Amino acid sequence: MDYCLLLPFTLGISLVWPCFMATEISQTEEVKHPVDSHLRVKRGWMWNQFFVPEEMNKTNYHIGQLRSDLDNGNNSFQYKLLGAGAGSIFVIDERTGDIFAVQKLDREERSLYTLRAQVIDSTTGRAVEPESEFVIRVSDINDNEPKFLDEPYEAIVPEMSPEGTLVIQVTANDADDPSSGNNARLLYSLLQGQPYFSIEPTTGIIRTSSKMDRELQDEYWVIIQAKDMLGQPGGLSGTTSVLIKLSDVNDNKPIFKESFYRLTVSEAAPTGTSIGKIMAYDNDIGENAEMDYSIEDDSQTFDIITNNETQEGIVILKKKVDFEHQNDYRIRANVKNRHVDKQLLKYHVEASSTLIKVQVEDEDEPPVFLLPYYLFEVFEGRPHGSFVGTVSATDPDQRNSPIRYSITRSKMFSIDDNGTIITTNALDREISAWYNLSITATEKYNVQQISAVPVYVQVLNINDHAPEFSEYYDTYVCENADPGQVIQTISAVDRDESIEDHHFYFNLSVEDTKNSSFIIIDNQDNTAVILTNRTGFSLQEEPVFYISVLIADNGSPSLTSTNTLTIHVCDCDDYGSTQTCRNKDRMLSMGFRTEVVLAILISIMLIFGFIFLILGLKQRRKQTLFPAKSEDFGENIFRYDDEGGGEEDTEAFDVVELRSSALMRERKVQRTATAEIRRLYRQSLQVGPDSAIFRKFILEKLEEANTDPCAPPFDSLQTYAFEGTGSLAGSLSSLGSAASDQEEYYDYLNELGPRFKRLACMFGSATQSYN
Repeated sequence: MDYCLLLPFTLGISLVWPCFMATEISQTEEVKHPVDSHLRVKRGWMWNQFFVPEEMNKTNYHIGQLRSDLDNGNNSFQYKLLGAGAGSIFVIDERTGDIFAVQKLDREERSLYTLRAQVIDSTTGRAVEPESEFVIRVSDINDNEPKFLDEPYEAIVPEMSPEGTLVIQVTANDADDPSSGNNARLLYSLLQGQPYFSIEPTTGIIRTSSKMDRELQDEYWVIIQAKDMLGQPGGLSGTTSVLIKLSDVNDNKPIFKESFYRLTVSEAAPTGTSIGKIMAYDNDIGENAEMDYSIEDDSQTFDIITNNETQEGIVILKKKVDFEHQNDYRIRANVKNRHVDKQLLKYHVEASSTLIKVQVEDEDEPPVFLLPYYLFEVFEGRPHGSFVGTVSATDPDQRNSPIRYSITRSKMFSIDDNGTIITTNALDREISAWYNLSITATEKYNVQQISAVPVYVQVLNINDHAPEFSEYYDTYVCENADPGQVIQTISAVDRDESIEDHHFYFNLSVEDTKNSSFIIIDNQDNTAVILTNRTGFSLQEEPVFYISVLIADNGSPSLTSTNTLTIHVCDCDDYGSTQTCRNKDRMLSMGFRTEVVLAILISIMLIFGFIFLILGLKQRRKQTLFPAKSEDFGENIFRYDDEGGGEEDTEAFDVVELRSSALMRERKVQRTATAEIRRLYRQSLQVGPDSAIFRKFILEKLEEANTDPCAPPFDSLQTYAFEGTGSLAGSLSSLGSAASDQEEYYDYLNELGPRFKRLACMFGSATQSYN
C-alpha cells in the first residue's frame, strides 16, 4: 500500500513536492532523499517529513495530507493521528487525511515533532495498515536578535600599549537555526570607542588602535553591536557595553615640586633624629609610584629614608652636629622610582633633585671631657692625699663656663676644682685591686648642665704580705715511726700579686733545727715535706710537737713568715696508719658541734618562753585596769540644776539618798568636758557658809582623779547638794519639801548673811508673786 504526501507552498518559496509514494524496502536497504537523508524505516515502509514555518499566525494552518493508495474516495477510511502534540497542536481530517496546525509554533522551543498515523476501515473498525511514524519539522524564521553571553564586560589593558594589542573578545548568540540561511550568522561592529579601539567583525575580538595615556584618561566605555543576516538590512541586532580600564605603567618619573627646603636641627639632637620631610610627586600609581630618596656626594652627617606609606623623604641626623664647629649645611637630594622596567628606562634618564639647607641651632651643652674614660695607677700603701691623676672637661659653648668636679659615692678618693684626684684613705690591693669611679663635671653658670666620665683606678701591688700556709694542717706521727718517714706535705700562698710566678722557700727555725725530731725538705716547687728524724715517739711522755716553719717569698724585698705546725703523736694500728687518730678527733669535734647546736636551741626556746610570759603578764594587767568597764556608768547620776517635776515628783530620784547628810563616793561616771566640772565648782561656791569645805572636797577629788592610774580617761564628779556641816538652811532641794511652795516662807534667808541675800530676794519675790 502506498501513501501520497502532499506538501504545500512554504514561506512563499515554491517547493512543489511530487506525490511521494511509500514503497516497501528491505530493512538493510539505504535510502537517500534529496532534502533529508534521515528517513524512517518502519515495518518496511518509508515516510517523509513535513515542514511547517514557525510563528505562523494563521489558524488551522494546513501542513499536508496523508492518503492511502487503498482509499478509493468512498469515505470508508478513517485517518487517525497519534503522538506528542496530536489533538492539541496538530489535528487531522479523519475523512481526507489533511493535517492542520492549530497553534503558533516556535522553533526555539521545539523544532521537531514525531507523530504516528493509522488508517482504519470505518465499516469494519479494523486498521487497514499498522501504525506508521513520520516527522513534522518547524522551519526557522529570523525572529531572534543576537544576545551577548557574558555581560557585563570589563577589561584591563596597560597604558601606552602598541596598536593591535588584544583587549578582550565578546561573543553573542543567536537562537535562530544556524543551518537556515543567514538567520544566525553574526557580524560585530563598534558603535562607540573609535579611534582608540577596533573590533574584528567575525570574531568579536577588540584591539587597541592607538596608544593611550592613563594619566590623561584611565577608562573607556566601548559599545559593541552584533547583527545577524551578516549585517544585511532587515537583520536583527543586539548591543553590549565594555568597560576598558588602563592599567598603569611606570612612564612617569617622580619630580620635586619644591626646588628648595629649609630645615633646622638642634646641636643637642641625638643621631637618628628626624629633622624634616621632603616630598616628590609621581603621576603613576601603586608600585610604579614607589620612590627612593638619596643624598648626593654621600653625606656623612645626614641621610634620607623613604616612608613607604606616604612616599615622603625623611631627613635624619646621621652624625651629631656642633654649632660651634659648623652652624649650617647644604645638601642636595635626589629621587627616583624603585621599580623601573628596562623598556621604560627612557622615561627615567635624569633624576629629579632639590636643595636642602639645614640650619644648626645653638644649645647650652653639658661639659665635655677630653677623654671618654680615664685609667690611673697608684701603688698600695701610699699615704693620705697621694696624687692619683687628673681629669679635664671644658664647656663647648661660646661662653666657656668654669667647671666644678665631684666624685659620686667614694670614700677613698676626692677631687678638687682643677680635676686632680687624690686618695683620702690608704689603699690595699689585697682588699680591692680596682676602683671604678664616676667623675661628674658641672657648669658653674648652669648647674643643670652635667656630664660624667668613668675613671678606673688600678691599685698596684707592693710586697707587703708574707707567705703563709695554704691551709690548716692536721699532722700525726706514729709512735713507732721510722726515721726519714714523710708525715706531712705543706704548701704556701701569698696574697700579694707578683709580676713573676711566686716562689717560696721553706726552712725550720733555728730552735727547731737543733731539735732532731723532725726535718724539712724544700721540693723547690712551692711545696715541702716534713720527715721524722728519729724513732721512738711516746704518746704518754710527749703527745704533741710544735715546730716553726719559716716561709720566704721571692718578692722585693723578700718577706718571711713563721708558721706553726702542730704534730700529734698517734697510737697507730698494725699497718702504721694514723686514720684511727684522725677519726677520733673528728668524732670529738662533731660531738662538740652537736652540743653547741643543742645549747643554742635551748637558749632560743628559753628566750621565746620569757617573751611569751611577759606578754601574758601585760595582757593580764590590762584586764585589771578597768574592772568595772562592763558595768553601766549611767546609773545614779544626780543633777540639781533644774527644778524637776515639782515637789510631788518623788519617783525620778531616790529621795533617801538626797537627804543623806553623809558624803558617799559612788562609781565614777563619765562626764563630757572639763567645763562641766568648772560649772559645778562655781555652783558649789554659792552653797552656803561652809563653801570652803566643798572647795576642798572638789579639789581633793580632782587631784585624786588626776593621779589615779586606774581611773578612766575622763573626769568624774558627783554632787548631792551637801549644804555643809551645821548649816541652818538645811537642804534647798524642792524634792525634800513636805509642803507646797504656798506654805513655805523664805524670810529667814535674809538673816543668813550677804551670801544668801540673792536667794532671799529671789524666793521672797517668788512667794509674794504667787500669793
